[in-house]
Amino acid sequence: MERRPFHHPRVRPDWLSSLREDILDPAQPIIDPHHHLWRARPDQYLLEDLVADVRTGHNVLSTVFIQCRSEYRKDGPEALRPVGETVFVAAMAAESETGKYGAFRACPGIIGHAECLLGDGVGATLEAHIEAGGGRFKGIRDSGTYDAGIEPTAPPGAPEGLYRDATFQRGVKRLEKYGLTFEAWLYHPQHGDLLDLLRTCSTQKIVLNHLGGPLGVGPYEGKRAEVFVQWSASMRELAKAPNLYIKLGGLGMNVNGFGYHRQPLPPGSGEMAKAWGPYVEVAIEAFGAERCMFESNFPVDKGMCSYPVLWNAFKRIAAGCSDGEKAALFHETAARFYSLPAVA
Repeated sequence: MERRPFHHPRVRPDWLSSLREDILDPAQPIIDPHHHLWRARPDQYLLEDLVADVRTGHNVLSTVFIQCRSEYRKDGPEALRPVGETVFVAAMAAESETGKYGAFRACPGIIGHAECLLGDGVGATLEAHIEAGGGRFKGIRDSGTYDAGIEPTAPPGAPEGLYRDATFQRGVKRLEKYGLTFEAWLYHPQHGDLLDLLRTCSTQKIVLNHLGGPLGVGPYEGKRAEVFVQWSASMRELAKAPNLYIKLGGLGMNVNGFGYHRQPLPPGSGEMAKAWGPYVEVAIEAFGAERCMFESNFPVDKGMCSYPVLWNAFKRIAAGCSDGEKAALFHETAARFYSLPAVA
């Protein structure tokens, strides 16, 4: 099989604007618990870009920034260089708090990076993040994504078996001392690694990003039904850990194999709801709405769909849920997990 690079698709504003939809349930309050901000990328995404997406019709009232190796310090101790990202995002969060954008508050929650392979020594980095965040710093992400069959990927993969490493696990356990959360990000064949981490860190608040990364490229291409069966079984096993939450979204990355960026027109919300709905439904059934939260993963997923259409897709998928379940999925779970102000 030909090996092709699986980088994130480029954002094409003209292509995205060729499909528009009316906003479904526009009053529904939303916390977007997973987006990025960056300057040094081909497609810059800063506060004004986030605000432009948020203002496309849905009632998005606050967000959580997730680390993406943006604006790291270029000198000083290696372990403290990721703190530059928290400084960068905290400045934009402070700007949004002036009321310049109305009721919308960007990034009252900031997730940074700290090297958990430092073990107990990770504390100095955590303390520096907390100080830099000005009350907004909520936790870290240390990604474990690895699959030899789909290299190269973006972002770069982690060492194989990272989440099983005893020193790494000690680093994750240090988060509890500071009341911080941990973002887990790995692919569906690696779910056993996360189970191992959960056994060691059984009281640490952990959230699994991007529906646990069901792969659809490389050796997984054309095997969606087989992957879904494997993924579903491991989702139900993971959900037995009461300290694990899950983010519903992130399937617009190239590694998931849906390929919407290759279509003449962008996908509509009905098309995405049909394709992604089975994954979301399994996750909600396994974890319960009280441990699930919809996420945009913007601007990464913006290479395949627009912000208003994405949230329309989520609302279509959740149409059969009760009002209480919808509240949990769209804002309450995120507010509780990240200790954010309620939005409704």
